[in-house]
Amino acid sequence: MNKFNYYKIVHLTILGLLAALSIFLLLQPEVKQFVFASKPGTVLFFVVWILLLASFIFIYLDFSMISDIKLSYHSLYEAAYSDSLSSIPNRFSCDTIIEKYADKDLPDNVSCIMLAISDLQKVNAEHGRKAGNDLLKDFSNILTKCAGTTCFVGRNGGNRFLAIFETGGFTALNDFLTELENRVNQYNQNVREITINYNLGMAINKDEELNQITELISLADSRLANRMKGQH
Repeated sequence: MNKFNYYKIVHLTILGLLAALSIFLLLQPEVKQFVFASKPGTVLFFVVWILLLASFIFIYLDFSMISDIKLSYHSLYEAAYSDSLSSIPNRFSCDTIIEKYADKDLPDNVSCIMLAISDLQKVNAEHGRKAGNDLLKDFSNILTKCAGTTCFVGRNGGNRFLAIFETGGFTALNDFLTELENRVNQYNQNVREITINYNLGMAINKDEELNQITELISLADSRLANRMKGQH
């Protein structure tokens, strides 16, 4: 697509130079007299300019089509990689990150956190599905702000979210958790009725020394499950 744009820009530049040259020559009295002194010369002049104008129009249409294609591509990308409810990366995006480490020894600097809204079913039952969806959206927005460029965060299905840290080690993970706690506390102070309550389980490969990222995520998920069971 970028190469196609480049060729079209070159094409447009050449046409612009030809048009400028034609106008410059036409302003010369001897050339103007030659063009309009005979019928063939006049016809040739109009044919050339019709071709130039037609070329400009087709290039404009090409750029319009390219713009539409890019918009369609971004729409398809959003549909494929973004969660339709929360607009953050979806399960497919999570799997894409995981695939990076398939059939490779997992580096020590990789860590992950599994998170879940702990009382989402209760919110749905007492306040309705819309309230639960709004809570998911708000929590997703908080997670995105906390992640920034530090880590990947995606919705892993249902009320579960996955954060993967590929750099930064324990410091990056701890900063993320601290900011998450602060933002959730601030959110809960500003709302009247429904608050965000969450649980998490984490696994740091420097401590676990696992070979596969799927094992690391499973460990974090099992720790999350155990914490959620402990509340019941």
